[in-house]
Amino acid sequence: MNHSNYTILIVDDDQDYLFQLQTKVERFGFKTITADGQREAEALLEKVKPDLAILDLMMENEDSGFILCFKMKKKYPDVPIIIATGVTAETGITFDVNDENNRKWIKADRFLDKGIRSDLLKEEIEKLLLQNSI
Repeated sequence: MNHSNYTILIVDDDQDYLFQLQTKVERFGFKTITADGQREAEALLEKVKPDLAILDLMMENEDSGFILCFKMKKKYPDVPIIIATGVTAETGITFDVNDENNRKWIKADRFLDKGIRSDLLKEEIEKLLLQNSI
């Protein structure tokens, strides 16, 4: 898999985390585009179709990531989406995208807790991109 052929959209309102995640993903060899919130990401998506997106859950609003994910899947149903969030650590609420009831309203392909190790993040990105290219 030639990583440089893929562009990954990263959206997070925490500038430090956004920079850290962008740096990790670029070290894997992928191209990145970033947005610091739902509104900026929606504007970007009018001009660019990423190959994969990594979204924060809580940005301008507590459900910004879900809303952005829903809008992205409506516009680009084939683009895999990872929601990376600290909501479980903060609230104890968990989300399982493998549960059929949750899949009806959570349009993300993966749900990862922030602080994910680099090797696991790379593995998840590659799995989703491979699935998407089949």
